[in-house]
Amino acid sequence: MKIREVMKSPVIVIRPDETVDRALDIMNQEKVNGTPIVDENNRLVGMIVKADIYRFLMDPGHYKSCPVEWVMTKEVIKAHADEEILDVAKRLRDCNIIALPVVEGDDEVVGIISFEDILDYYIEQQMNKY
Repeated sequence: MKIREVMKSPVIVIRPDETVDRALDIMNQEKVNGTPIVDENNRLVGMIVKADIYRFLMDPGHYKSCPVEWVMTKEVIKAHADEEILDVAKRLRDCNIIALPVVEGDDEVVGIISFEDILDYYIEQQMNKY
């Protein structure tokens, strides 16, 4: 099975100039733990997860005015929509991360796949056997 059949789409995205405060509000409102950071052409430029923000909050600073690009991961591990689920599951585990942005073409974000999405898929597959 391909990732495109399991990923969440459309995906909640944030722009690099949004504030960290706003990013956390968006993630809490949408009930997601992480989101891709995209430019004006919807191309992947980073990834931010709540853990990044919580680590950032441990240092005093300008939380309400600091842009996301100061906190986001810029070297993003990603998945391609036509990859096999097992390959992506291994990457998530090997890299010890919770979610990967799913891209097509020139890094255009088309979805997101999380550890929970993959686990849900495998649970459903096992339940359908009975």
